[in-house]
Amino acid sequence: MYTTEKYSSDISIDEYIDKYVNVAEFLEYCKACPNYGNVWSCPPYDFNPDDFWHRFSRLHIEAVKINFDPDTTADESMTIMAEVKEQMSRELYELEKQHEDSVSLSAGSCSLCRETGCTRASGERCRHPELMRYSIESIGGNVGLTVSKLLGIQLEWLKEGQVPGYFVLVGGLLTK
Repeated sequence: MYTTEKYSSDISIDEYIDKYVNVAEFLEYCKACPNYGNVWSCPPYDFNPDDFWHRFSRLHIEAVKINFDPDTTADESMTIMAEVKEQMSRELYELEKQHEDSVSLSAGSCSLCRETGCTRASGERCRHPELMRYSIESIGGNVGLTVSKLLGIQLEWLKEGQVPGYFVLVGGLLTK
């Protein structure tokens, strides 16, 4: 049904910010998404993403390329991505435990409350603040450029319900 390949890269925060972060640009992309203002892991934030990046000195990027069989349906691909993302999140939480004062970055927006819905839209506090993580793109990182330049992968996109040959989930670990 599918196979996966793992990729990783390390970069200093200063270099990453210089070459791959544009908070203003990616905030505009976020505004077009239905998660904007409705999911705790998505903007707008009560903090400055530039300041958030500068709390750390290094970024360890983790990516999983999910190679789909040609007959994979769009629904199947979403189920597969959710499973792979959940596993990836567990692995990133484990990396956090190994590196003091580190914070992982999620592959895309938070999906912890996928079944019950995020509490942000109703003005309630996050149910799982100890597990909720921001994605690279939600704090201004250019994931497409990150993946192509640092991991050597060109992203493919879903086209009119047709599943691409692969998807790439990208997360990371910020360390001091």
